[in-house]
Amino acid sequence: MYICTICNGLERLEATCKNCEAPLEDAGKVVDYYGDYSPYIEANDAQLIDGVSDSSKQHQCIHVGTCSTCQMSQEIVVQEQKI
Repeated sequence: MYICTICNGLERLEATCKNCEAPLEDAGKVVDYYGDYSPYIEANDAQLIDGVSDSSKQHQCIHVGTCSTCQMSQEIVVQEQKI
């Protein structure tokens, strides 16, 4: 079984903005933005629709990082950990 350490609060997102290099804030999983009920989609099913091919096979969770300095957002690939 694999888990996303960011989603489960075990680690904090540590990434920098590609535009201005300021620290990014975690804005959740990218699939949470797909619709009203998307936060309730099972994690394995969400990986099938996250827009990244093979994210389920690669055990990756795609997050949105937002920059409070320049207001840009970008997708961050988080490698899930085996437990």
